[in-house]
This record gives sequence, C-alpha cells and structure tokens, in this order.
Amino acid sequence: MTRAVLTLDKAVDDAVATHPRPHLRRAWRSLDGWWDFAPDPAEDPEDVTFTGQIQVPYAPQTRASGLPQVVDPAPTTLWYRTRVDPTPDEVPARHERLLLHFGAVDWSAEVYVNGAFASRHEGGYTPFTVDVTRAARDGSFEVCVRAVDDHSDMAMPRGKQDWREPHAIWYPPTSGIWRTVWLEKVHRQHVAALRWTPDLTRFELTALVSLAHAPLPGTRVRIELWDGEQVLADSDTLVIGQHMTVPLRLPDPGVDDARNQLLWMPDHPKLLDTRVTLSVGGEVLDQPEGYAALRSVEARGRRFLLNSIPHPLRMAMHQGYWEDTGMTGDDRRYREDVLLARRLGFNGLRLHQKIEDPRFVYWCDRLGLALWVDLPSAYAFTPTSIERLTQTWMEVLRLYASHPSVVVWVPFNESWGLPDIPREAAQQQAQRALYALTRTLDSTRLVSGSDGWEQVVSDVYTLHDYVQDSETLLFRYGNRQAIEENIWRLWPGGREQGLAGFTPGDRPVILSEFGGTSWVPVGEDGWGYGVVRDTMTFTERVESLLAAADRAILDKGIHGYCYTQLTDTYQEMNGLAGMDRIPKGDVDRLSSAVRGERHDPSNPLWYSKRWRGQRDP
Repeated sequence: MTRAVLTLDKAVDDAVATHPRPHLRRAWRSLDGWWDFAPDPAEDPEDVTFTGQIQVPYAPQTRASGLPQVVDPAPTTLWYRTRVDPTPDEVPARHERLLLHFGAVDWSAEVYVNGAFASRHEGGYTPFTVDVTRAARDGSFEVCVRAVDDHSDMAMPRGKQDWREPHAIWYPPTSGIWRTVWLEKVHRQHVAALRWTPDLTRFELTALVSLAHAPLPGTRVRIELWDGEQVLADSDTLVIGQHMTVPLRLPDPGVDDARNQLLWMPDHPKLLDTRVTLSVGGEVLDQPEGYAALRSVEARGRRFLLNSIPHPLRMAMHQGYWEDTGMTGDDRRYREDVLLARRLGFNGLRLHQKIEDPRFVYWCDRLGLALWVDLPSAYAFTPTSIERLTQTWMEVLRLYASHPSVVVWVPFNESWGLPDIPREAAQQQAQRALYALTRTLDSTRLVSGSDGWEQVVSDVYTLHDYVQDSETLLFRYGNRQAIEENIWRLWPGGREQGLAGFTPGDRPVILSEFGGTSWVPVGEDGWGYGVVRDTMTFTERVESLLAAADRAILDKGIHGYCYTQLTDTYQEMNGLAGMDRIPKGDVDRLSSAVRGERHDPSNPLWYSKRWRGQRDP
C-alpha cells in the first residue's frame, strides 16, 4: 500500500463505495430515514399503536435512533412502519420485479406489506430480501416489520451483545433494524447471486452465476473482466441451467513482476472490474457490475502464505461499534477505520464476534487489509443453538465469498457456546462439524476451528495470552520449542490449547489475541487486561508488546498476531484509539513497532531501551 493511496480524499466513485452489495451493483434507492416506531408485543400490524418515530437504520439502543430517550434494554418486540412511494422508474412492468432488501434485523423479522404477511427471516447479522412487486404495481404501499429480540436467549448467535448490563468485554445489545433498507428493480429473470473464486494455479477466475429462475431457450451470459481500460477476459456462454460455472482464463504474463501486478495483497490491493450481461435473443435483461480479485491463501511449512509468499499477519482486533450509532456504521466510518489500521501499520483485522456490513469489507478489499471473520457466538450448547449457528454461518459464507480480503474463517472463539468441550464428545464434534462445513463450502481460505484454546481441528494453531510483560511474552512464544513446552505447562485463561491430541504440527502458530492494555486517566473507570494511567506509559507498554510479538515472528515462533484492539469499545478501554477513533499514543512509534522497523534481532531488550533517551543498540 503506497502512501498516496492512504491519503486519497476520494478513492472511488460514490455509487460504488456506497452500494449495499458491492459485487452485484444495479440502480438502487435507500429507504433509510424516519419510520413509525412502537415497542409493542402485538403479533399483527393492525393491533399496533405506533407511538413515535425512529431513524432507520439505527437501533433503539443508540442516540442516532432519534428517539427522545434511548431504549435500553429494548423490549422483546419492536414494530416499524413506513410508506413506500415507488418512483416512475421503480414501478415494475409485467416482466419486472421490485425487491425490498434488509441489511440486517436483529434477531428475527416478520415483514408485512399492506397488512399481509410477506416474509420471515431469522438471524441478526445477515441480509434478506422481500418481493414487493404486486403491491408496487398499485403505487404507494405500506411496509411493517415486526422484530423480535429476546436478550435472555443464550442459544442465539449474539457475539458481544450482552444479556444483562454491559460488563467486562460485553457491550449493549442491538435490536431491530440496524442496517440499510433499500429498493431494487430487476427483470423477472436476473442474476440472483454471483460468486468469484480465484485459482492462481490456472491463473483464472471462476464465476458461479445463479439465476432467479430456470433459463428460457436462448438465454446467454456474457462476463467481462477489466484491468482499467484493458479487457482481460470476455466470455459469452449459452445458459443450460439455473446455476452455471464460468471459468475465465487470464492472460498470464509469465514473468513474476508482471504477474504480481494482477494479484491482490494488502500492500497491493488489486481489484479487477466485472460486468455480467444476461440476455435472451439479443435483449439485455440484466447487467450488474462489480469487481473480483486474484489471490490465494494457504498454510505451508508453519507459514501463512498469500499468493504462495510467506505473509506474517500483523492484525488488530476490530469490534465495530461507535459511540452514537452502536453496531451501525456508514461508508465514511468504515473507510476511516480501515485507514486508521493502515496508519498504525497493521496489514489485517480480525472482525471479532460481528458480521460487518459488506461495505466495510469493500473498503478492506479496496485499501488493503487481510481479514479474519468470526461467527458471532451463542453461549449455550443446544440443538437450537447449533441449528442457528449453522444457518447464520452458511449465510455469512455466501455473503463474503467474493471478497479477496477475507482469508480466515473463525466458526468458534475460545469455545464460547461449547462450555464443556473438554469432557463432552458432542461439543467436540460440533467444532469438527462447523470446521468441515466451512472447508466444504469454501476450500480457498483457512479455518481457525476454535480460536485461542480447546482446539480439536484447525488449519492454524492459535493462542490467546494477555500477559502484560513483553519479556514474558517473548519467553513463551519466541520460538517453536518455547511454544511446544508451554502448551502443556501454561494454560492462558485457564484453558488447554489443544484437545484430543491436537498440536501445532506443521501449522502456522498465530498469537491471535494479545495486548489489551488500557489507558484509563486517573479518576476514571475503565476495563482492560492491564491498566496504565498516562499516555507515555501506554505507548511504551504497547510498543514493547508489539516488538516482542515481532521478534517472535522473526525467530519463527509465530507467524502472525492480532493485537487487542484497534479502538475502545464502551467500558473496554484497551484500544489503540478511543471510541472516537483518535489515537491514544504516538502513532509513529506504534506504527514502527507494528512494522518491525529499526529492529535489532541480536538484542531482545531493544524495545525497553529505545525510547528512554538511549541510543539504538
């Protein structure tokens, strides 16, 4: 990533940056704004008394919702209502459809159109779509949404949303509509889904195209791929079935330098423009645009590889909360967080216990950050929790499938939701099952089976350790022998790292949570794994921990880390920046420590002397 890219005021056209579905872009219109609102236990829209208004897409627990008083905790059942007036261009003709998209509604949503039940969706983090064609043909129509969110339900994939008062590492819950609601008109026969899969061995991109309906005779799909103004591939195919796979072989320049110019990496986030044209008898029915990227992810010889090149991961944890809007961001905030991570020297983020808006992931694709993606955890082990987790996870795998920045999937974190996994075979099988499901549905990325500890199966061996002394951190993880000795000698968090004989073997070892130092000014309260009271001590502590992790990478103990965390989140004040995104310490020093600059491998104590007025060793 060059400095010029990081300081751009306008990286891409607004229509691309703000589109809720960046890989399949068509004309669209946001329905965000003031909706009628009522906390009401009613089960039918005609029985609801709407008492006020709320600003969609902000949850009632946030100030941005516009409610006279923040609703916290929110009642279990919330009702929303709005009237939609289609523009002349949006009124669907005979062979057209008008689709109503919801970015996310927490936890379950029932949608009513003109008082009649239209659709139901479960899952607080994933999008869904409702066909409102029939109502739209008559002009103005009413949409009501009944959102049900029982915060006491521990079998619900909730992530960091607290089930009581926010405490320690758990945050205020999010209820109801909390992502963009939008309209899109399409032809009855349109591209319903598109997935891009790269293959560097063949130097090609494969498009998996799914149509909304079985094709008519003579249906064709043309797929074009560009690098700027240069056409890299152009395929025109007769459609046989509703789902088709189209491989696009790219011209392979052969020479590594030229070849690498077409590959996506965090420091070279190359995106290729795409267009899919669906036609019958020469008539164009659909023509969505988007982007794709070439890159590979693998683990080999204890190293994490991108494009077959060792790529040590220097990540920060991203919780994705804002003080006034909760879990809801916007394009400006997403881009600022990505730039903040880059400014601090990181080449990746771990999206922790939250499924981020695809627009956030777009900015990681565009500006260059490698992502680990967590499945938000449930906290009970029941048939219901496993069913919900599996359903949500399958939707997430589809949602992020074409994003090159996503490199590792994390179906479980620290055995959350598997409380008795050391003793219960069924819980061990649940970890194996979600690992196997993930690898089955996506063989192009790695999977961390249970991140941090109690791992039964995984492509990487992960460790969580919040020790605040850098020398101790280096002693534990500075080389492979130290790690293997500590596996049985030390259980950070009181948990065993591997179960059922699972060991690092030839897998990359990633210190996927460490740090957690909080700067809490004197007289204020705040939570962290280690608390300091002034900015100088904060910078020195964080700098020394980062330097120890970097030394462990150089000495081949680990092949990456994830620092906790990028920003403060409510009472958890261990961010490198506050919740307002203002860095706490010296950015240049922290960035240098992340990048491992001016590092002297011969002196393990360089980080403890460097900033005390002494000359570099």
